[in-house]
Amino acid sequence: MQPSGIRLKYRLRAILLISSLTSLGGIAQESANTPQSRPEATKEALSCLLASNCVNSLDDMTSLPALRFNGSADEGKAILLATLAAFPEASVVKNEALQVEAVFTTPIGFRDQVLFHIDAANKRIDFRSGSNIGLYDFGKNRSRMKEFSARFEKESGR
Repeated sequence: MQPSGIRLKYRLRAILLISSLTSLGGIAQESANTPQSRPEATKEALSCLLASNCVNSLDDMTSLPALRFNGSADEGKAILLATLAAFPEASVVKNEALQVEAVFTTPIGFRDQVLFHIDAANKRIDFRSGSNIGLYDFGKNRSRMKEFSARFEKESGR
């Protein structure tokens, strides 16, 4: 093999490796279960596997504040759904009593999963926003959830 052929061979291996790692990051993120009613199950379901492509409201070091509401869980959920409706890139894929799952699709087609769990007793909504593909999101999930939190507060009149 000529030197340029060897370089091409190693470049192809590097591309395959990066592609595989990117796919594994997406698979790992997608495998997280929907939040359940037990607090430990909720914390596990809302955990971020990679801080480089995910943000949530439960981790001590890298989290954002939970969404806060006044009134009943139904009122909190109504504000949540109204806020989601204000984001044209969001689509609700699961809507249960205390849980909502949405997918945000970026203009270039990346899909980010956002899970919300309503904690009626503490009048808060915890969340996890993570990329379905890739190891890095370049801060997209964090910036989106900061904007989402601001709109949620505006919707709730806070």
